[in-house]
Formats: sequence, C-alpha cells, structure tokens
Amino acid sequence: MNSRIGDILVGAGRLQPAQLERALRVQADSGERLGNLLVQLGFVAERDLAASLSQMLDIPLATTEQYQSPVDVSARVSLDFLQRSRAIPLAETDQHLLVAMTDPSDRYLLNALELSLGKPVEPLVGVSADIQGALEKMSEQAEDLSNLGEPVVTDLDVNLDDIEHLKDMASEAPVIRAVNQMIVRALELRASDIHIEPYDGTLKVRYRIDGVLRNMDPPPVSSSAAVVSRIKVMADLNIAERRLPQDGRIKLRVEGREVDMRISTLPTLHGESVVMRLLDQGGVPLDFVALGFDGSNLTRLEALLARPQGIILVTGPTGSGKTTTLYAALEQLNTPEKKILTVEDPIEYQLEGINQIQVQPKIDLTFANALRSILRQDPDIIMIGEMRDTETARIAVQAALTGHKVFSTLHTNDAPSSITRMLDMHVDDFLLTSTVDGVLAQRLVRKLCEHCREPYTASPAMVEQLHLDTLLPEGGTPTLYHAKGCEHCEYTGYWGRTTIAELLVMTEAIRKVIIERGDADSIRRVAINEGMISMHEDGLHKALLGKTTIEEVERVTQAAHEVA
Repeated sequence: MNSRIGDILVGAGRLQPAQLERALRVQADSGERLGNLLVQLGFVAERDLAASLSQMLDIPLATTEQYQSPVDVSARVSLDFLQRSRAIPLAETDQHLLVAMTDPSDRYLLNALELSLGKPVEPLVGVSADIQGALEKMSEQAEDLSNLGEPVVTDLDVNLDDIEHLKDMASEAPVIRAVNQMIVRALELRASDIHIEPYDGTLKVRYRIDGVLRNMDPPPVSSSAAVVSRIKVMADLNIAERRLPQDGRIKLRVEGREVDMRISTLPTLHGESVVMRLLDQGGVPLDFVALGFDGSNLTRLEALLARPQGIILVTGPTGSGKTTTLYAALEQLNTPEKKILTVEDPIEYQLEGINQIQVQPKIDLTFANALRSILRQDPDIIMIGEMRDTETARIAVQAALTGHKVFSTLHTNDAPSSITRMLDMHVDDFLLTSTVDGVLAQRLVRKLCEHCREPYTASPAMVEQLHLDTLLPEGGTPTLYHAKGCEHCEYTGYWGRTTIAELLVMTEAIRKVIIERGDADSIRRVAINEGMISMHEDGLHKALLGKTTIEEVERVTQAAHEVA
C-alpha cells in the first residue's frame, strides 16, 4: 500500500520521486503510515493525499456539503474518540452510517465504530482538516446548549485559566509538529516569509516565494490559537498579550542550517496575524556576481568600493535586497587591516570579523546615538542600516568628511530621487556633492527556470516599444523567453531571484546639477549621459540573456520606470 499511494501521488504530479524516496527512508525507521509522513514532511497537501487515497481504495471522497450537517452520535461515542480517530459520521439510515475517515483501510477503527454505533459503517475518504473543522463545530454547538440559560460575563482582562490552556496547547506534540513542518516546508520552497492570517471561520497560510505570495494548506482553524501561541513561546513573546503588536526572534538549526527568524504579531478582527521572516544564514551568497551584478554596473561598483572614503547609498523598497548588497560589499572589504562597524535594526545576518550593533530605541540607542559612539571606536568603514532622519544623515556626512567610508540605505524609487531625498533631509548641497560617491538603486526579479524556459522571437511592435534593437548588435534578432513551468520550479516557471540595478556615480556634471537645485529628472538625464544604465534597461538586458522575462521586468520596475 505504501508504494502504491506514493506511485499514485508521483503519477499525478503531486509528489516528486526524490521526496517519495526520502519519506520511505523515514518511514522505515519510524513505522508510521506513509500518507501521514508525507503530510508531516510537507511534501503533499492533505487534500491531495485524500484524493489519491480515494483513487487507490476506490472509495468516494466526502464532499464539502456533506460536512455541513454531521450526525450527532455523542450519546453512542465520545467526541474525543472521534477526534483521536479523525472520523465523523455524516449521514445515517436504518441500514448503515456514512462515516468520513482519513484512513478507511483501518479495519480496527471500522470495527470499533460499528460496535459503538450499532450499525454497519460505510466509509468515505475524508480530509483531516475538514473532519476536525466539523467536529469542532459540533463540539461548540454542544457547549452552547449546555451553557444555555447561564449568565454571560464579559471581562476585558485576560483569563488566567485561558492562558494556561494556551500554554498547554502550545506544548502539545501535534501543534509543535505543525509549526515545525511549516518552517521546514518554507525552507524547502525557499520562502522568505510565512504569513499566518486568521479570518472568519478560516485560517490562511501563505509563503512568499521569490517575492510572490502563494497559498499553502493551513492547519485546522480550530488550532489557530495554539499555533500562534507556539510561535510566540518560541520567540519569547507574551502569549497573554493579544491586543498589542509584538516583535521577536527565533533561532533554529534545521537540517544542519542556521535559520534566524524575525517574528511580528498584529491583532486583527478575527485573531492575531503572524508574519515570520526567514533569514537563512547559509542560503544567501554574499558575492556580487551571484547576486546578479554584471557588465558596467559591476565594474563601476567595484571602482567605488576601492575608494578609501565617501558615502555609498543603496536604495529601493522593502524586500529589494538592499541589505544583502551592503553585506556583499562589506564582505569584499573585510580584511584584517580594516575595522568595520555596523549599526542595524535589525541585524539580519551575522558577519565574522565585523562589529555589529543592534539599535534599541527603548534605551535610547538610536542610529544617531550609536553613530556618535562608534566614531570614537576608530573605524575605517561604517554601515548604517537606514538613514531615517536628518540627524543620522548629517552624522554620516561628517563621518565621510573625516575620512571614513560609509554605507547606508534609503527608501526611494530610483537613484536620482535619493539625491533629492538627502536634500529634503536638510543635508547641505555642497556637503552632499563632496561626500556621496554613488547611489545604487535596485530591485529583485524572478529568474527563469532553466529546465523549462521557452524561447520566442520578439514581435516588431515589442522591439519598437521597448527599444530592444538598441540593446543588440546591429542586425541581431531579439530572442526572449516565456516562463512555462515544470516539476523543478513547482510549475511556476521561475526559480530564484536576481538583481537589476542602476548605479549613479557622482561626477562633476551631476554635482553641477545638484548645486543648481535641479530636480530628479534633470539628475537622471545627466547621469545617463555620464554612463548610467537605467534599472529598466538592465532588466531588459537580463531578459535578452534569458535570465528573466519581460513581464517580470515590467512588474518590478513599473513605479521607477514611470518616474523616469
């Protein structure tokens, strides 16, 4: 039966052969049923397993409508037994009972139900989450009936008994296993974030994979409070506080990999929403070529890094890879001859040989206060996590004027806008032009899966609209690629991400425009004349090389492109 259910899942494209082999090895040691193991390891969804089991056993799959009015058999069999057995009676006649079960091949359970219920049982294949949800609703209805007529007491204070109950649930093996599976599966799919979102009667779990959110099979809605409590316990947060946002961290070693997670909880209408950002210590290459920098952008960036002093800014929206780029720069400059200090909020990755400081506003350890102190530590290179205010920007400028090399980030759409943003922060134009060496604006685009990408010839209209002919040798035919989808890329057509960027290097011509208080468009025009490749053009280059698609470049550069 083990190999048969595995073969059906593989044949249906719901399981990869390598995953089946891994599950069979684990199953040989644990003795647990293969179907349960596949779900626990996160290889298949419960609903896919149920559909394959229905096909294998030739037993119908219970429909959603059948769970709407289950049969109340509490007088004959306890709800606890049904919950442990993952079974629920859905309909009853004089001759038999129709019962949804996660494993209709379990003869022991069938015999026990027939004995308890006093009738033959006709099994249906059920999805565990559907069964648990229907049993939960049945339990709530029974509790409402038992409480009928009792006075209702409303108390805004947290019930201590409830807190103890949450702690107990959070320490139960199924909840621990569910959270662990969620994390392991996210790592296997290369997710950067896990979103756990409660709604009215449902719980949604989504993973952000290659910058795009994808729905995943959630745990039963009845376990949402226990799952959130488990995460809060792991992050050392207050599980009694459910009315205010909280932030925390979790450090784990998963299959030999160091994983650091930033946890954010937020109270919503139907419960606490949780976002877990996964920082895989071993999964990020701190190398410019591996990150996607090439051509003149790479040459000009390395020339800026070779300068002994000055400010280099990296700009872009949240999640555009700014911090990773800065870490790659620090890694390249990290030699025994140089002292490097960083001020970050939060510290995303720990770098060996670099002194990293975590901002702590509660004790007044802000970016500005930390910067004043570290300048007395005789550093050669300083990295500021973000220029958030005028004071921080001015101290950074003073540090560059006194011979330090300074790296920092800003939140602007493109490189020229960073210059005007610094001016808006009341940094004097003559100081800005004498300290800022360059501004790098970047985005992350999804890379095409090399196993299934499909080439096509760009239409004349597309060539004219995007000016692709100017990016090719004279007479060349522009070949682009479609994202098709295969087993390797989970049928998305993409695998991983790469950087597209524009690098503005401060020149005399650009300094003149800044001193004359030119706007961002004026700075952009001069920067392009001075050799800057726009972010959109860099994306088109990568599309022509088969690294990404035109659609993906347009998606991530739309805002910056419209500004230009």
